[in-house]
Amino acid sequence: MLSDRAQSLLKILVERYIAEGQPVGSRSLSKFSAMELSPATIRNVMADLEEMGFVASPHTSAGRVPTPKGYRFFVDTLLTVQPIEEVERQQLSERVVPADPHRVVTAASQLLSDLTHFAGVVVAPRRRGAALRHVEFFRLSDNRVLLIIVASDGEVQNRVLVTDRTYSPSQLVQAANYINQHYAGLDIDVLHGRIRGELVDLHRDIQGLMQAAVEAGSDALKEGREDMVISGGRNLLDISSDLQRLRGLFDLFETKTQLLDLLEKSEGADGVKIFIGGESQLVPLDEFSIVTAPYEVDGKVVGTVGVIGPTRMAYERVIPIVDVTAKLVSSALSQS
Repeated sequence: MLSDRAQSLLKILVERYIAEGQPVGSRSLSKFSAMELSPATIRNVMADLEEMGFVASPHTSAGRVPTPKGYRFFVDTLLTVQPIEEVERQQLSERVVPADPHRVVTAASQLLSDLTHFAGVVVAPRRRGAALRHVEFFRLSDNRVLLIIVASDGEVQNRVLVTDRTYSPSQLVQAANYINQHYAGLDIDVLHGRIRGELVDLHRDIQGLMQAAVEAGSDALKEGREDMVISGGRNLLDISSDLQRLRGLFDLFETKTQLLDLLEKSEGADGVKIFIGGESQLVPLDEFSIVTAPYEVDGKVVGTVGVIGPTRMAYERVIPIVDVTAKLVSSALSQS
């Protein structure tokens, strides 16, 4: 546990670094602190904070900067969230209005970027009512099997599975019957979440086919929705001078898969969730933070809104913007 004095100085240091972008020295801490502390006392507290991993000393300066651990403590314990400004609330209310999902998602993403000057990202609502009705297998050749997937809304999708062995017609019927008996009626997330560990008891002859079929079926049901919209990615170009890291960041935006997985994990959060630096476990984002919040339609979480920016973002301002946007997207989609 940090002492009250250490917490106060850490809070000032993080706030000054976010505001100015320069390492914070003892003189600045003394100036902005309401406590009457000697320079020696401040230096001792800073040394303790550095030893505990909350701050670090750049080689080119006598001042210190927050570490991801320092930001995490600041966000969880010391942060005072500011109410969203009325002009910003008005912009959000005017632009995130009931419409078709694509327009709502696009407007929300662009507005998040405009208000924060970072990258706005919105995971589009997943298909509602998309569940598995039944599947069928047809042998095309020795190692190719046609998988026909019928969703609960009547949509039919086909997938060609390349198998590592030849399956007989009776084995294909057995596999289809198993899927239809155990997975019919399950929605996308439940289907995807149950396949691991449930196929191990199957006869080895059809286990590989079953695994491939259920994975393909889950992916096919997901394809009925847009994945996400990202706006303002270019705003991040000035944050890092590491060209390789920036290239990785924009590759992440282009492929979207890993970022989508991360944002979908935050859908279970109760309100705003924040990933700071390496907490996202995505290497291109280890200099960035992601502030996310889930949104609902008819009481069920169906997507996520968020902002991607530098670790030294003004969290007290970004958090309420993301939170209000999520609520407005919920309202707009529920009325559309």
